[in-house]
Amino acid sequence: MKTNVTRVTIAVFVATFMTAIEGTIITTAMPTIVGSLQGIEIMNWVFSIYLLTSAMLTPIYGKLADNIGRKPIFLFGTLLFMIGSALCGLSNSMLTLILSRAVQGIGAGAMMPVALTIIADLYPVEKRAKVLGLNSTAWGIASVVGPLAGGVIVDTVGWHWIFFINVPIGVFLLGMIWFYFHEDRKIKRPEKMDLLGSFLMMVTLVSLLLGFQLLGDQGISIAVVSLLILALVTFLLFYRAEKKAADPLIDLALFHSRTFVVVNIVAALASGFLMGIDVYIPMWMQGVLGLSAGIGGLVLAPLSILWMVGSFLASRWLMKRSVSWVLTVSLLLTLAGAIWLFVTPMKTSFFWFLGISSITGVGLGATMVVCTVTAQTSVPHSQIGVATSFNTLLRTIGQTIMVSVFGIVLNISNSLGLKEAGIQDQEIMNRLVDPVAAKKLSTEILQQLRAILYDGLHWVYGLGLVLILIALVFARTIRRESGTMIKKESQVI
Repeated sequence: MKTNVTRVTIAVFVATFMTAIEGTIITTAMPTIVGSLQGIEIMNWVFSIYLLTSAMLTPIYGKLADNIGRKPIFLFGTLLFMIGSALCGLSNSMLTLILSRAVQGIGAGAMMPVALTIIADLYPVEKRAKVLGLNSTAWGIASVVGPLAGGVIVDTVGWHWIFFINVPIGVFLLGMIWFYFHEDRKIKRPEKMDLLGSFLMMVTLVSLLLGFQLLGDQGISIAVVSLLILALVTFLLFYRAEKKAADPLIDLALFHSRTFVVVNIVAALASGFLMGIDVYIPMWMQGVLGLSAGIGGLVLAPLSILWMVGSFLASRWLMKRSVSWVLTVSLLLTLAGAIWLFVTPMKTSFFWFLGISSITGVGLGATMVVCTVTAQTSVPHSQIGVATSFNTLLRTIGQTIMVSVFGIVLNISNSLGLKEAGIQDQEIMNRLVDPVAAKKLSTEILQQLRAILYDGLHWVYGLGLVLILIALVFARTIRRESGTMIKKESQVI
């Protein structure tokens, strides 16, 4: 039997959208959930545990996808995601909700990297970049639709249904993949799983991500330092274990390819920059310009739409130019948006940010697709699952680390600004970014706070600009001949 490419692609898109919207739709519902279940002091774990469990298992799923096949791993992940969603909807306390979100994250950790790997199996290189661009657009659409859908569901049928709705969608995915996706390649079945390497990798990732999340929440502490030291120690042990393993979780030979290493570093840096855009442009809209939360989300719509344009451009360029050239041009477009954002004055109209969002969307869309496609084509076909999951993991690490770093930079700047202005209330910045609460502040104090927030955001965007400059330096180290590799693969496929 042959795979129905169109229907499987639709299933991949739906899976991407379902996992992407999960993070945005719950944001709107969280105040209602807290009111229903209590536990405001631990509500951040509803978000954090999902990220941690999905990230720590991503490399393992990538290895299993190469060893036993994409189909069983994708089906397993989807089933777990459905079970986790159902448990979330049935939760009667914040603790049970957090535990259920952990199950959801374990499922999502399989769905995303394996979905990208399936695309690599289905499409030759010249078409793959376009399909990946369309697939990536789901994240942007989810960021716009999620909050709106969350509000509607909470106001009509109740917050439980933001989770229950995943069950019928999951059934649809299971059916589409089960009946229309058929693997006809030879599956490598190792005699022994790399259990030690898997364990050490999970401990490393959990320690690293949790350490940086706590760093963003509470600054330097004994717990943060301990977790980061543990991450370093277990990583070194992981490296030693992989050198001795018969069938390692991540083949260290992959890192002999300069192209593979560079595109993954660039993906991590660009993903970190993206978090600065996604999190802090809406904050500018609300805190500095005093606009509504809806407008704050709308300003990012061009980024989502133009992301697809960037991926289409990258797919054409990759057939004619080297990876180094395409990645450099993509990053230069991103750099233009970063510079534009960095030099933006305080009193700027909403429409100015639409331009920033547009050019940044083209640049990041092209960059991310180039990184994913190149990571896949720079390794043997038998290791595409590992390569794709590693690329996904590096993006997650980049986002997690930079969200924490950006938060620290902003908090330090705000604290210094409040101290200089003689304002003792450290919580007043929270009221500034709430358009309703901001209206209760006096005009004089409002102007002072907006200037303080602007200065803090300026530092954040300056750091984001540095990330893209570093990514550009790395991109220029790729050998120009690496572009012929992609052309050759497209001819073979």
